[in-house]
Amino acid sequence: MTRIHTPYGFRTTADQVLQNVDLTGKRALVTGAASGLGIETARALASVGAHVTLAVRNTRAGQAVAETITAATGNPQIQVAPLDLANQTSVRAFTEAWTDPLHILVNNAGIMALPELERSPEGWELQFATNYLGHFALTLGLHSALAAANGARIVSLASNGHLFSPVIFDDLHYRFRPYDPWTAYGQSKTADILLAVEASRRWAGDGITANALNPGAIATNLQKHTGGLQTPVERQKTVPQGAATSVLLAASPLLEGIGGRYFEDLNEAETVTQRPADYTGVAAYALDPENARRLWDVATTLLR
Repeated sequence: MTRIHTPYGFRTTADQVLQNVDLTGKRALVTGAASGLGIETARALASVGAHVTLAVRNTRAGQAVAETITAATGNPQIQVAPLDLANQTSVRAFTEAWTDPLHILVNNAGIMALPELERSPEGWELQFATNYLGHFALTLGLHSALAAANGARIVSLASNGHLFSPVIFDDLHYRFRPYDPWTAYGQSKTADILLAVEASRRWAGDGITANALNPGAIATNLQKHTGGLQTPVERQKTVPQGAATSVLLAASPLLEGIGGRYFEDLNEAETVTQRPADYTGVAAYALDPENARRLWDVATTLLR
């Protein structure tokens, strides 16, 4: 399978990707759209005509963002809906209330490197519960809406942090292993990539494609538990640059019909079999179809 190369690169912004793209009449959903990359992703999609729903925990903050996006883009079709990915009751309520075809689903929200072991109401390790299981349940619950769009795209935000850990199927929730903030984060981000792999395989007949990405190193509130962004300055991106790969996968005609892949710096990443010193590439275990099928089945069982 030939790796995909685009005309874009490290410094490309979201607006540059969307030049000559028209999303009028398309509906997009962005999770975690009240801060950071979520705001810029939603703004960029709205700027080319998309009807965008901001799925957020804090609806007051979300409403303020919606008003800012409308003012910046002239697009009044920005909605706000409550969604707490760590709470399966909230996810179910959200998907049951959704009635329209959905053309773009951006699974953007996330938490990183919680210093202490925390659990969801179900007893799941909280990074795995939020970053992966919440988005898995959301994606599964919106399947019919995605299928109704006749060409929907799912965008799954992962991270080069996935290189810290594969999915440890025998101890997903740290009931035996000593808790470690970074392997927990890494496992959840590997799972996000596997979600894209399996959704593309299972739902290809519905015209649905899914891809995953590493947005890069961007200073946002994601680093609130890590003392701020530690990446060398030359490897840091602005928020508009960080959102560029998300909107590439969400809307660029260059990705039409492409699924089950992982991108960084707006190009498909090289598959690696050990962690590189520069933390680039995608681990083979994160694209493995057997891992993807197994995780889908495990997650489906957990949600019952």
